[in-house]
Amino acid sequence: MTVNDQQFVGNFFGIEVDGVKIATFTACSGLSIELKVIEHPHSTASGQKVTTKIPGAITYSEVVLKRGLTPGTELSDWFKEVVDATAAVPRKTGAIIVYDRNMKPVAKFNLTNMWPSKYSAGDLSVGSDEVMIEEVTIQHEFLEWAD
Repeated sequence: MTVNDQQFVGNFFGIEVDGVKIATFTACSGLSIELKVIEHPHSTASGQKVTTKIPGAITYSEVVLKRGLTPGTELSDWFKEVVDATAAVPRKTGAIIVYDRNMKPVAKFNLTNMWPSKYSAGDLSVGSDEVMIEEVTIQHEFLEWAD
């Protein structure tokens, strides 16, 4: 993606929840929007059978964020807030923000009515010296590219 012929580097990014930057990550997937395709078979005036494809409902992919496990509890606290909810799911507004090499924001993907549906703190293994990976899956109802 480019803005003013500048290409974005996708390795500096973080998440903001209700206007507060809560974490940076090493991986993000699912920033996508899809139109369902509706097929409408019909016949032309000359009797030829054709199928017209038209756009249907919009769907948004779940967003998956990963990072090395840290002492911070913002993500697990947010997940616990949803688990402990006794009424409606506590939905939040937020954004995935992409930064340039000087940590200046260059792109923003706004997420509406988001909530974490999965949280994991990584695998443990005696024979491994790999960093534990913290992962959160976020559901949302709307994704918008913001300038």
